[in-house]
Amino acid sequence: MNVVVTGATGMVGGLALGLLLDDPRVDGVITMGRRTTGRRHKKLTEIEHADFTEVRQVGEHLTGVDAALYCLGAYTGAVPDDEFRRITVDFTVGFAEELRAQSPSAAFCFLSGQGADRKEKSRIPFARHKGAAENALIAAGFPRLHIFRPGYIYPVAPREEPNLSYRIMRTLWPAARRIYPNLGVASDHLARAMAEAALEGTPGHQSDMLENRDIRRAAARTANPTLV
Repeated sequence: MNVVVTGATGMVGGLALGLLLDDPRVDGVITMGRRTTGRRHKKLTEIEHADFTEVRQVGEHLTGVDAALYCLGAYTGAVPDDEFRRITVDFTVGFAEELRAQSPSAAFCFLSGQGADRKEKSRIPFARHKGAAENALIAAGFPRLHIFRPGYIYPVAPREEPNLSYRIMRTLWPAARRIYPNLGVASDHLARAMAEAALEGTPGHQSDMLENRDIRRAAARTANPTLV
């Protein structure tokens, strides 16, 4: 299989990229984003492209793709609301439309978020914009669509947290997950579930949407059952 990954320099996309490169089922991986990952691998092709509303400019690289992991996004509050919507909705739609045009049989795995509002009426911009992106992907008619809605994503590797609330959550997570197991998921669980969904689908799961519990179960069905 040939897989394309967006957001491969991010937390989840980077982990998913590593899994795909190591997977014998995968022949080639294309990353597409505003910067490259810096990795070197015989399976890997990296395409630098910043504006996904103009992804047609590099559309030839999306020919012959079997699945896409769309992990591109921005943290709430990191950019103004109009830019957040552009990244969350317009970029997603632009990429999805070009992928459908170049590889109509490709599966699509989308990193959304808990609380996404498909009615697009929420007062919370994150929920409203993620819901709009989900609606656009459903309308695009992908033969397989997997929408991942994690809550808090716990970083398994050290990183610079984007804001104070994330620093607090990282500290509280080990204890909080014992009391509220569906509060969120670990980043490696999410990456593994997304990679496996891209390659094999989600056997036994009928919905296009996967919440925290579903993500953990999907990760547990992979080669490493200790993930849950």
